[in-house]
Amino acid sequence: MFPKILKWTGIVLLGLATLLLIVFGIFFYLYGTHVNKQYAVTVRPVEIPHDSATIAAGAHLFAIKGCGDCHGADLGGKVFLDDPAVGRFAGANLTAGQGGRPAGYTDQDWLRAMRHGIGTDNKSLKLMPSYEYAKLSDKDMAALIAFCKAQPPVDRSLPPTTTGALGKVLTVLGKLPLFPAEKIDHAYQQPATMAVSVTKAYGEYLSVSCSGCHNPRFTGGDSPIPGGKKVADITSKGNVGKWTAQEFMTALRTGSTPEGLMLKNDEMPWNMTAQYSDEELQALFLYLKSL
Repeated sequence: MFPKILKWTGIVLLGLATLLLIVFGIFFYLYGTHVNKQYAVTVRPVEIPHDSATIAAGAHLFAIKGCGDCHGADLGGKVFLDDPAVGRFAGANLTAGQGGRPAGYTDQDWLRAMRHGIGTDNKSLKLMPSYEYAKLSDKDMAALIAFCKAQPPVDRSLPPTTTGALGKVLTVLGKLPLFPAEKIDHAYQQPATMAVSVTKAYGEYLSVSCSGCHNPRFTGGDSPIPGGKKVADITSKGNVGKWTAQEFMTALRTGSTPEGLMLKNDEMPWNMTAQYSDEELQALFLYLKSL
């Protein structure tokens, strides 16, 4: 009797192991289709000025977009996520130093990466939130690129980006926004400029930076970071709807909410939003309160 039990236990375990291998094989195959997908997009040229005013405007955009969180304050790149299960991800060295952008990297290459999330190999970049930059006006995009190009070379070679087994599964399930090119409307026509004003329209323009975590409807929910804390609803139906404009500005500049909570910067990057101007925060507040 006992040998029969062992036999059937072995058969069941073998069957389960085989099933798991098949399931993982399917996930890995589907992940590969994302990795190898080629994109044929038309990169609309934009003139990139290099005057001091444009570079200063680009520095402000670099700060309020949180670019340094992944690429480093010196743009020399850094590893920003290193988890054996999810993967190791490094923000690229954007400078002309060793380990940085290749010689001959053109303005079109910058635009392809930032507006379309696509590399020079016509494949999607990984974990670069280009969907938060894709709708920037020509003037703002030009300023951001001009600032990046103006930075001194940093010699820093980074380890290659790798995706772990869990990261691949989460990507296929749509729980990890690993391939930005898949989320972008590549036919979108960006405006030439966007006037800074305390209006809902300008607030909506700025709010794209919030959509990566709070989702495009800004109703919050699951964190885009595996294992991350639930993300807040920042529409009028959430706590933001109860705040005054001044309370909103204080929370986004100090991390201290009217409810007496101290926001953790790694959960809500208030060190980044603290760089917004008064007009920008007021416009963002108007838009979120209207939702």
